[in-house]
Amino acid sequence: MGKPTGFLEYNRHDRSYLDPEERVQHFREFVVPMEAEELKKQASRCMDCGVPYCHNGCPVNNQIPDWNDLTYNDKWEEALQNLHSTNNFPEFTGRICPAPCEASCTLNLIDEPVTIKSIECAIIDKGWEENWIKPHVPEAKTGKSIAVIGSGPAGLAASQQLARAGHDVHLYEKNAKAGGLLRYGIPDFKMEKHLIDRRVEQLEAEGVTFHMNTHVGVDITGDELQAKHDAVVLAGGSEFPRDLPVPGRELDGVHFAMDFLPQQNRRVGQEPIGDIEPITATDKHVVVIGGGDTGSDCIGTSFRQGALSVTQLEIMPMPPEKEDKGMTWPNWPLKLRTSSSQEEGAKRDFSVTTNELVGTDGKVSALKCARVDGNFQPEADSEFEIKADLVLLAMGFVHPIHKGLIEQLGVDLDARGNISADTESYSSSQNKVFACGDMRRGQSLVVWAIREGRQCAREVDMFLMGETALPR
Repeated sequence: MGKPTGFLEYNRHDRSYLDPEERVQHFREFVVPMEAEELKKQASRCMDCGVPYCHNGCPVNNQIPDWNDLTYNDKWEEALQNLHSTNNFPEFTGRICPAPCEASCTLNLIDEPVTIKSIECAIIDKGWEENWIKPHVPEAKTGKSIAVIGSGPAGLAASQQLARAGHDVHLYEKNAKAGGLLRYGIPDFKMEKHLIDRRVEQLEAEGVTFHMNTHVGVDITGDELQAKHDAVVLAGGSEFPRDLPVPGRELDGVHFAMDFLPQQNRRVGQEPIGDIEPITATDKHVVVIGGGDTGSDCIGTSFRQGALSVTQLEIMPMPPEKEDKGMTWPNWPLKLRTSSSQEEGAKRDFSVTTNELVGTDGKVSALKCARVDGNFQPEADSEFEIKADLVLLAMGFVHPIHKGLIEQLGVDLDARGNISADTESYSSSQNKVFACGDMRRGQSLVVWAIREGRQCAREVDMFLMGETALPR
């Protein structure tokens, strides 16, 4: 490393946020980047570990020590090339990844990991600013046609890799714009959508044909798809939400998170929300059921819409504030984390189950809840009520939607209802049909989707050509 003693000389310093009072007034990103000199100092803290566990902590296996060293030595363009060798879209992961790499950093043993995520984001942002990022147009075409279903991170990554291998890639998306949950699920205050738009332009220049507003399984059948293409990649995500089967579920004002979040993203993106009832948190007491990232996105969106209060309920017990390093490192630890949205004023409550939704004149007005024990059973005499004008269900996704394309193709499903395919071949039970991302592994992180899209592309290329130069 350029500065072997950097971790001894410099303390960890990361990007900062605008104050909550300021950032809730808009839907723009609110992270304040570090200056270049500070970034160099932070990059110099990388220890040149004998075994860099950050490689394994990162699902795409970024060569983190390498581009930390290049950043420290002001070799930004080389750092960008290295970063792109393993990650197609570092600007996505540099904003919304929970950074399991930092949990695996050796310096995390003393709670001072290298600011890997911030350095990654700085490298890619500088690459765009300096106009270093260009389309990689293949020198020759293979004559093979591939359909990729779904333009989320898995579909985009698979499409880019396959197009660069010389294939004729057709990316089908049911929505008006590409991005999947990157565009319609993740709020703009976490990731602005121009970041997706410029990648779409790059992919188009590399030869990917986008078919927007095309719902495969409805507008085009599975049989038609297979007849038109030499291979089909299923990357449509996990969209079937986990429901709350309690009395009062039918009341007005009770919605899935993914009915709520896309509406606001479309408003910000100046897209029509369609012929549906608007869902807003303005002047309402909001209760979010579910303690994960989607729940946090509901919180931040509700505050920006002018909610009177936001309460987040989680059936799991409150995690410990600090993990036992000797037991968990370098693996991802279970510990209490507070998102930027939760910091904006949400009340969080753990070990809570909802027994009933009650309402007035057909509209939800409160939740009847109870405390649960370690077996998730209600505790005696622990019932209580929470006032609510809007209830958002953010309890995760069960599996991909089966009706339509999956049923038409007749692919086998695993025990959880996902498409059955292993990570060696990514092939489904049907010839020339492959699956990757959340559609295969279940709901997961964007960085895992990128990994699976890349690896799936390699296997498709091998299937079609008998050999491949794409990276594993």
